[in-house]
Amino acid sequence: MQPRLVKTADCRTLAVQTFGDPAGRPVFLLHGTPGSKVGPTPRSTVLYHLGVHLIAFDRPGYGGSDRLRGRQVASAAADVRAIADEFGLERFAVVGRSGGGPHALACGALLPGRVHRVAALVSLAPRDAEGLDWYAGMTASNVRAYRAAERDHQRIAATMEQRARRIRDDPATLIADLRRELSGTDRAVVSDAGIRRLLQSNYREAFRQNADGWIDDVLAFTTDWGFKAQDVTAATWLWHGADDMFSPVDHSRWLAAHIPDATLFLEPGAAHFSSFRVLTAALKWAAGSPT
Repeated sequence: MQPRLVKTADCRTLAVQTFGDPAGRPVFLLHGTPGSKVGPTPRSTVLYHLGVHLIAFDRPGYGGSDRLRGRQVASAAADVRAIADEFGLERFAVVGRSGGGPHALACGALLPGRVHRVAALVSLAPRDAEGLDWYAGMTASNVRAYRAAERDHQRIAATMEQRARRIRDDPATLIADLRRELSGTDRAVVSDAGIRRLLQSNYREAFRQNADGWIDDVLAFTTDWGFKAQDVTAATWLWHGADDMFSPVDHSRWLAAHIPDATLFLEPGAAHFSSFRVLTAALKWAAGSPT
């Protein structure tokens, strides 16, 4: 299926893909980092059963979407609003997994009256989160990348561009690189041949043009998000695997303590990629009727 191209107010193009029941309740799915609109989703039969019209799009700089230089996490809200306006959607829910989590929270904070529910799975917390040791429990590769982004934007961009070219040529290399730091639970998830195929397609599309989206995500996470957790007014469903080392579990604990209407589910023995299994439940909750 060809993506639908949506123009933003500042004349950028966003590449959008829809899944499931076109007449169902609209739910935006915001992909991970790195990722794209073709990232892992429940099968269409599952989405039809849930009555969900799932809307995914490439964040700026990924896949078929134009880059937005200097974007903040908050910028996602304007892009979601542009797509919702194009589709004629007044009320909708937003679900974000991993790197999509902070962007989903931005929608819950900055689109009041339109976003009625937000689910964030294995999300990061803001870099300036008071009282949170942001790097505690985080895998070494992520610590290196985020600390490098804080020190030298240009150098980390060059490094990530080089790595993205390698992944685009052979997406299996990213999974192989990750394997060295995966918990036993996560290793079992990515050992599934179907999941590996989905991830490889996802990464290939993410880096179809370059590494701009990946670079801008990392920079956005390590600078001011453009909103506060306390600004999220939508009902919020947080889920985190207790053994996650890519987005440490204390990040969701911090979010739960600061988002006014948040419910936190911590799953013992689960880790980062266990969020694929939870996605159906998150969508089912998100698609609940608006109040």
